[in-house]
Amino acid sequence: MGLIAGVFYIFACAVMPALARSDDRTYVEVMRDINVVIQNPVFLLSFMGALVLTGISAWQLRGAAPARWIWAALAAYALVFLVTMAFNIPLNNALAAKGSPASLREHFEGPWVAWNVVRAVLSTVALGCLTRALLVHGRFGRPS
Repeated sequence: MGLIAGVFYIFACAVMPALARSDDRTYVEVMRDINVVIQNPVFLLSFMGALVLTGISAWQLRGAAPARWIWAALAAYALVFLVTMAFNIPLNNALAAKGSPASLREHFEGPWVAWNVVRAVLSTVALGCLTRALLVHGRFGRPS
């Protein structure tokens, strides 16, 4: 979860602001390259792994003291997953289409950046919930 929260955070704080300084052609080319390169096994393992492992943890610790924090993390990250599928990926696909770089960028940049900030916030919330779950588990999970 920390890795994925960090990815969305660095895009929000550095990658997209840096690209915003680029001309339209460079912006579109770089984002197209990023969209191709990020589709790799390491990112996929992290992106899907955060969801799957949080779900497994929620199931295994159901009824235990930290369960509500894990379920909250799962809900927050499920929203990240949905935002990605419903907004960011379709925007990425639209950017891959033929068209003038200025027009493509105009329809892509604002919405993609906004939805990425949503993903950064929600994945950070999920990470915070999992951290709280670990603290609660450490306090109540040890035998007396």
